[in-house]
Amino acid sequence: MAAADFSLFIFPLSLLIGWLLDLLLGDPSWLPHPVVGFGKMIAFGERHLNKGSHRKLKGAIMTIFLIALVFSAVWLIRRVLYLLPSPFGEGLGVRLFFDTVIIFYCLAGTTLIREVREVFLAVDRSLDEGRKQVARIVGRDTSELSAQEVRTAALETLAENLSDGVIAPLFWLAIGGVPAMVAYKMVNTLDSMIGYRTERYKDFGCWAARIDDVANYIPARITALLMIAPLLSPRLRGKLWAQKLLPQSGEVRRGLLRFVRRYGRMHASPNSGYPEAALAGILDCRFGGPHYYFGELFDKPYIGENARELTTADMQKAVRINRTAEVIAIVIIIVIYCL
Repeated sequence: MAAADFSLFIFPLSLLIGWLLDLLLGDPSWLPHPVVGFGKMIAFGERHLNKGSHRKLKGAIMTIFLIALVFSAVWLIRRVLYLLPSPFGEGLGVRLFFDTVIIFYCLAGTTLIREVREVFLAVDRSLDEGRKQVARIVGRDTSELSAQEVRTAALETLAENLSDGVIAPLFWLAIGGVPAMVAYKMVNTLDSMIGYRTERYKDFGCWAARIDDVANYIPARITALLMIAPLLSPRLRGKLWAQKLLPQSGEVRRGLLRFVRRYGRMHASPNSGYPEAALAGILDCRFGGPHYYFGELFDKPYIGENARELTTADMQKAVRINRTAEVIAIVIIIVIYCL
């Protein structure tokens, strides 16, 4: 196969292999992860810059610098890899390996699903275990959460992570290749560490939060559509009903798009509400409400109205919904690439 022919397969092959690796492995604890390095860079900058005057300016400079740094580093490495010898042509085999590894690192679907499963198992054993387990994946204070609130927090995070951890990285991969995908991961890490409206971060992290809002604006809405798309297809409804994936309420089922539009915009975040609303609509449940973050109370609006008890069966439905949305996204990206 000629090098020019093989180069056409670099993107779909690296995407498929990277996604399958995440599907099978998640984020193994024994494997160093670049996001850990991102976190250390952010923590170092925050510790030295988030004090004194001009905190908003210093936070903006650090945020833009770190995003540009990781984008430029990955872009430069890929350019250098083009020069290395390969049986498939100049740098193609090495680039395939590099892109696959980057995509694998940037996707975070499996690990969060495992964590959410552990939350439900833990809270079934004891409320204290559930609180400790959910604290691993949420930013809110968990010490006073009820069992229902623990399960709700886990499912809210699962929906949000489908956007932040899978669909948004894939979106930016499709838009700008692996450099843009890695830059997005830095944006998301910055927001998760300093993008809070607390006294400590409201100035220093405001640019990180706003850039994250922009980066996730389209992906969040795409995520919600991917979650509910199978439920809007008459051909798939029978199969999904058999798998207990359809909402119990016929009114909600017929009005999922209206439900997402109504409740998606009610979230404090301009983006997180859309995947959360999609999952709440599908499960016919209620998310949101007041929560404590770093000792400060944030009175978030509710998403949905049915305050029923969540169960392990709901978690299993949510996982299937996430996996279905992932597959649809991968297929769409590859089809568009091949056109």
